[in-house]
Amino acid sequence: MTSAARVVMMHQGGWDEILIFVGPVVIIGLLIYVARKQVPTTPEDEDD
Repeated sequence: MTSAARVVMMHQGGWDEILIFVGPVVIIGLLIYVARKQVPTTPEDEDD
């Protein structure tokens, strides 16, 4: 195997680095979505 092929095999094309970044971002986004969905929407009281 050539050294260039070894480097590509070790690097894996970058998909694992993308998952390391995208995974937590997606999880945090889902948590924010669920938290906002659970908050009851009530009209704000106006002070007269």
